[in-house]
Amino acid sequence: MISAFLFRGLAGRIAWVAAAIALIGILVPLSNLFLTPEHALYVPDYIVSLFGKYLTYALLALTLDLVWGYCGILSLGHGAFFALGGYAMGMYLMRQIGSRGVYGDPILPDFMVFLNWKELPWYWYGFDQFWFAALMVLAVPGLLAFVFGWFAFRSRVTGVYLSIITQAMTYALLLAFFRNDMGFGGNNGLTDFKDILGYTLQEPSTRAGLFAAAAFALCLALIISSAIVRSKFGKVLLATRDAESRARFLGYRVEHVKLFVFTLSAMMAGIAGALYVPLVGIINPGEFAPANSIEVVIWTAVGGRGTLIGPIVGAITVNLGKSWFTAQFPEYWLFVLGGLFVAVTLFMPRGILGTLSDATGKLKSLGSGKATALVQDPADASELRKEGEAS
Repeated sequence: MISAFLFRGLAGRIAWVAAAIALIGILVPLSNLFLTPEHALYVPDYIVSLFGKYLTYALLALTLDLVWGYCGILSLGHGAFFALGGYAMGMYLMRQIGSRGVYGDPILPDFMVFLNWKELPWYWYGFDQFWFAALMVLAVPGLLAFVFGWFAFRSRVTGVYLSIITQAMTYALLLAFFRNDMGFGGNNGLTDFKDILGYTLQEPSTRAGLFAAAAFALCLALIISSAIVRSKFGKVLLATRDAESRARFLGYRVEHVKLFVFTLSAMMAGIAGALYVPLVGIINPGEFAPANSIEVVIWTAVGGRGTLIGPIVGAITVNLGKSWFTAQFPEYWLFVLGGLFVAVTLFMPRGILGTLSDATGKLKSLGSGKATALVQDPADASELRKEGEAS
C-alpha cells in the first residue's frame, strides 16, 4: 500500500535518478572499503566525506524546491531548519563523549565545564539516547516551521515580505546561538565528536556508512516529493503557486496547504542537517547565517526550480565549483557565485535542467513538424507512392 503510494506518481526520469542515487550510495562505500588505493575504481576517504556533504546539501536544496518551486514560497530561512537538525544530532554526539572529554566529566560537555556550569540544562536531557535525538531532528525544525507558518500564512503574508521575515527568523537564531549562556557552545559550537551508535567517527567504515545514509535519505526524499507533487494535493500546490486567490475562491484552505508543505520541508531539512554534522565533525552558529540560506536559493535556481532533480544537480555542481575555486582562487569565489546567479537569472531563468528540457522539447517538436510536413505535402506523398509501386 505504502509502496504503491510512493511509486504511483513517479515519472520515469525521477525513478531513474532515484535508482542512480541509491546505486551510488551502495557502490561508493563498497569501493572505498573493499578496493585498494592502487585500484582505478578506489574512492579515497576524503572523497567519501566530501561528496557525503554534497549529498546533504542536495537534500537541503530539494526541500527548498518543494516549497519554492511548487508552492511559490521563497524561503530565505531554510538554513535555520538545517542547522537545528544539525544541533539536535550534535547534542547527541556530545553526550556520547562522556568521560573521554578534555575535563573528564561524564555528564557535562567540555564547554560547559569550561564555563563553570554546575549541572546539565533540562533541554539536554534525553540526548544520550539516539532515538530521542532522531525524534528531535524532526520535531524541532518541524515545530518551528509549524508555528512560524501558522501565523505567517493565516495573516496572508506572501512574496518578498514572507522572504524577509524568514531571513529575520534565521538571523535571530544566529544571534541567540552565539550566546554562551544558551548552552550550545556559543561561537565555537559543538565539536570533537567521538562516535555515533558505538562506531568511531574517524573509521572509514563509519564514514562510508554515513555516505550511504545520506544517499538513501536523498533518494527517499526525492521519491516522497515526487509522489506529493504528482498527486491531487500536488495540483492544489501548483494552483496555490500560480493563482492563490482563485484557489481560495474555489474553496481550498490555501493556508493549510502552505503550512503542510512548509512543515514537511523543514523536517526534511532537519534530516539533512543531522546527516551533515557527523560527516563534517562540527556544528556552530555560522550555519544559521542568512548567506547560507541565500546560497541554497542559488543552488536551486541554478539547477532549475520546480523540477526536483534540478536542485540536486545545482547543489552538487555549485559546491564542486566552490571547492575548486576556494582552493585555486579563494578571493574570487563570491564574485563568481554572484555572477553565476545573475547569469542564470538573465539567460537561463529555468536553470540547467529547465533549459535542457526546453531544448529537448523544441528538437522533438521540430522533428515531428518535419515528419508531418513530409506526409502532408502532396508532391512528396505522390513520389513516395511511386517509389513504393516501383519496388
